[in-house]
Amino acid sequence: MEDRVEAAESERPPTQDGAPAQASQAVDAGTDAAEASAAPSASALKKLAKAKEKEEKKAAKQRELELRQRQQEAGSVDFAKENYGPLPEPRPQAVTILGLEQLTANETTPVTVQARIQNTRAQSAKLAFLLLRQGFATIQAVVAAGEESEQVSRQMVKWVSSVSAESFMEITGVVRAPKDPVASASISGLEIHVKKIYVVSEAIAQFPMQLESALLPELNEDEEDEQEHAAAAADSKTSKIPKVSLKTRLDNRVVDLRTPTNAAITRIKDGVSLLFQEFLRAHGFVQIFTPKLVAAASEGGSNVFAVKYFERTAYLAQSPQLYKQMAIGGDCDRVFEIGPVFRAENSNTHRHMTEFVGLDLEMTFKVHYHEVLDLLEELFVYMFTELKERYAAEIQIVRKQYPVEEFQLPADGRMVRLTFAEGVTLLREAGQAVNDDEDLSTPHERLLGKLVKAKHHTDFFILDQFPLAVRPFYTMPAAHDATRSNSYDFFMRGEEIMSGAQRIHHHALLVQRMTALGISSADDGGLKEYVDAFKYATPPHAGAGIGLERVVFLYLGLGNIRKASMFPRDPQRLRP
Repeated sequence: MEDRVEAAESERPPTQDGAPAQASQAVDAGTDAAEASAAPSASALKKLAKAKEKEEKKAAKQRELELRQRQQEAGSVDFAKENYGPLPEPRPQAVTILGLEQLTANETTPVTVQARIQNTRAQSAKLAFLLLRQGFATIQAVVAAGEESEQVSRQMVKWVSSVSAESFMEITGVVRAPKDPVASASISGLEIHVKKIYVVSEAIAQFPMQLESALLPELNEDEEDEQEHAAAAADSKTSKIPKVSLKTRLDNRVVDLRTPTNAAITRIKDGVSLLFQEFLRAHGFVQIFTPKLVAAASEGGSNVFAVKYFERTAYLAQSPQLYKQMAIGGDCDRVFEIGPVFRAENSNTHRHMTEFVGLDLEMTFKVHYHEVLDLLEELFVYMFTELKERYAAEIQIVRKQYPVEEFQLPADGRMVRLTFAEGVTLLREAGQAVNDDEDLSTPHERLLGKLVKAKHHTDFFILDQFPLAVRPFYTMPAAHDATRSNSYDFFMRGEEIMSGAQRIHHHALLVQRMTALGISSADDGGLKEYVDAFKYATPPHAGAGIGLERVVFLYLGLGNIRKASMFPRDPQRLRP
């Protein structure tokens, strides 16, 4: 009976609403779908994880920064200790060192430079400014500790502020444009924000003179300028920067040479030498190199330095004159030399030194010695013109410390050329007593320079046909007047800078002149080989010797030739 009921139940057709099992399955499926739609996707979970990680890192960094700041304020930890101090040795890696004038603004890429600290200005425990110098270029550097400068600590700022001025440093940092131009720096539109700074070579704290003192007009110790000396000394008492004498500057020349003015003078002097060579090479000249230890005085007279040469006496060459002429005799038609010249003249003036650099040349001519004079004139015009164009920046730097009127040449380009007799006439017209057969004195030269400038508007002029009696034994006498000679001097601002002449090229005439002056042409006089060279026939020739330092100091108006010499020598100075 029960079996029949169960069978009947199983055979009963389903109701209209569906089977209970199916309804249950439908409910379960719906629940699963709803739960599936509410759960985040894998992509969303990944983003959430990254965001959480970023927040954790940010928080950790903030905590680390706060800890560093607390430690720094407490002075317990210097997190920048590897970024300053003595330069690490050996170097950890190759470093590209840039010049200050190569720098450009770059916020992202650090650069490395090497320069001197000219001065330091500590603003606070967290900020210092440096003025860096390289040659005559200067730039400001900023050393700042703070949130934006995790590589710079307060200890680093303190250390930088204690480094002695003039120390030679290596600095790494980013170059930025300052808010306002830095008036104290030559590179005013940029500044270096320091990340690392090391001492390459540290200077002592106390110098024998301040570098700033070398940038001021020096105390003048010449007796002829006592009034100017007294005024300058009085002015120095009221100035924060003491003035020093030229003697003090020369005694401490290494420090003195660091000024922008001296850096500019050095470059200009190099420029004169370069231009001298350029012009002569372009005109077929060949450079020669002659001995400076010689057997006899090349210029005659007693102004020669004698030195012990084993068991004999030798002399320091007064000029390469004799060897230039011998080179002409050896068929070197056009020669020049740049080298030291020694003169044992006990002259303690503004324009004399016992050793200077000579720019010498010698050349043959075809018809008249004025062919050489013409070329020399062209040489100086070329040097003056090119100096003005190529070294304008350096000249301007020198002018700031030594203001002087610009060197003037005739507007029409024609150089003033006077005979010695015409120069004497100008001086006599100005009320001066001048002898026809004597050389001009220094005051007469200066006055003649003023007279020529007033009349011809030039600082450069030539005197020709000097008295034979005041010229060396090898000078050719003038054909028209036995008391005159085919010789010439060039002048700048009323002072002689070059002396030259046609040389005697006949053996018999040379011996005659030497005999008349009491100079031996025999072997015992040390000039035998020079004199004998003319037995073998030498073509007509002329030349000149130029004082390099005289050209520089007179062109720039420095007032004293020693300022144009790196380490000058005079009767009182043999050091440094």
